[in-house]
Amino acid sequence: MCAAPRGTASWVDAPGDCPRCSPVADVSPPTQYAASWGIDGNAGNVWDADNGRYIPHMPAAAKRAPGPAGKPGTPNPVYLLHGDNEFLKDEKVRALIDQLADPATRDFNLDMLRGGDADAGRVANALDALPVMAERRVVVIRDFSSLKKDAMGILTKYLDRPASDTVVVLVAPGGWKGDAAIAGRCKSIPCETPSDDEAQAWAIDRAGTLGVTIDGAAARAIVQATGTDLGLIDGELRKLRDFTAGGPVDAAAIAAVVGVVVGATSDELMDLACARDAAGAASLVPIVLTQPKASGVGLLLALSSHLLLIGHVVAMREAGTGPRQSAGDLWAMMKEMPGSVVGRPWGEAVSCVTKHADKWDRRSVDRALASLAAADQSLKESSYSGEDQIIATCLLGFGASPRGKNRVA
Repeated sequence: MCAAPRGTASWVDAPGDCPRCSPVADVSPPTQYAASWGIDGNAGNVWDADNGRYIPHMPAAAKRAPGPAGKPGTPNPVYLLHGDNEFLKDEKVRALIDQLADPATRDFNLDMLRGGDADAGRVANALDALPVMAERRVVVIRDFSSLKKDAMGILTKYLDRPASDTVVVLVAPGGWKGDAAIAGRCKSIPCETPSDDEAQAWAIDRAGTLGVTIDGAAARAIVQATGTDLGLIDGELRKLRDFTAGGPVDAAAIAAVVGVVVGATSDELMDLACARDAAGAASLVPIVLTQPKASGVGLLLALSSHLLLIGHVVAMREAGTGPRQSAGDLWAMMKEMPGSVVGRPWGEAVSCVTKHADKWDRRSVDRALASLAAADQSLKESSYSGEDQIIATCLLGFGASPRGKNRVA
C-alpha cells in the first residue's frame, strides 16, 4: 500500500503505483501534446500536492509490449516522411518531437540518427532502449534508406513488432522510390512540393502562426517572388513581420521587403494580355521584369501556355462544346502535362482562359503565338538588354481589331 496518507491527493491504492514507493514509472503523454492525440494527458498520473504537479506512474514489468499502429488515442509507432520537400520534412520532424518527447526528459529519450552514419549496433541500441522517466522514446532516422544491410535488417525486423513505448520517425531522402517492406508498416506522411495554390494557402496559415496578417493578394505576391519554396516563403514572412512590427502587411510592405508591386505582377499582365488589353499588358512589362525570379523568357513561356489553352477552348467552342466542359478539359490537359509553364496557379489560369476565350478566334490565336515565337527568338539573339521593349512590342500585337471582336488589327 502507498506510504502517502490515505485520503490525500497523493494517495493511490495499488502497491508500487506511487513514485515514493516504486523504483520505476510509466507516463501518460504530457499535457502540452496529449490533446492533439486525443489523450487525457493526466489520466493515470498521481497528483503531487506538495509540489503542485502530476507525477507519472511506472510499470512494474520491464517487458515491452508491441504497439498496434493506429490504436485510438495513441500515436502511431512508426511514421514515414517522404517526398521532395525537405523544409516540410524538417517541420514535421520538429512537430512530432514537440508532441511526443517531453522537454523535461528529452535528453534521455530522443535519438537522432542518420542512415549513412548509423551502424547496426547503434540502430539496435536506439530501438531497444527503454524510456527514462517518460512514457515513450522518440527515434528519428534520417536518410534511413542509406542504412547498411545489417542495420536495415534490424530496422525491418523491428517493424514487425514495434514497441508501444517508442515512436520511430523514418525520413526518406528526396527521390526515394519506396520500399513495400518499409512503407506498408508505417504511417505515411507525404511531404511533396506544393502547387502555387497550396503554397499560397500555406503562406497565409504560416503568417497567422507568426502573428502576421496577410490577404490572398499579398500571399500571391510572395509566392510569385519565391516560387513554392516554403523555406523562402517563411523567410519573407519573418522579414515582413519585423518590417511591419506585427501589423497588417500591405502593398507598400510587399514592395519594400519582397520586391513585388501588388497589382503589377505577371498574373495581372497575363490577365490583360488574355483580355486583349494590349496597352495595359505592355505597360506592366518593365515593372514585372524587375521583380524577383522574373525573366523575359519565362514570361513568354507563360503567355504562350495561356494562348495555347485559349486556342484549345476556341476549337472546342467551334465544335459546340460548352464552357463547363472546356474548363474540365483544360484541367485534364495540364494534369497530363505537369511540365507545362503557366506561371501561376492552375485554377487561376483556367479561370482566365475561359473568361477571355470569346475575345479570340483561330486566326488571332495563331498570330499571337507567331508573335510570341518571334519575340522569343529575338530575346535569344539580342545582344542588348532591351527585353522589356521586345515583349511590350509583342503584346501590342494582341489588341482587338477596331472593327470588332475576334480580329487582330
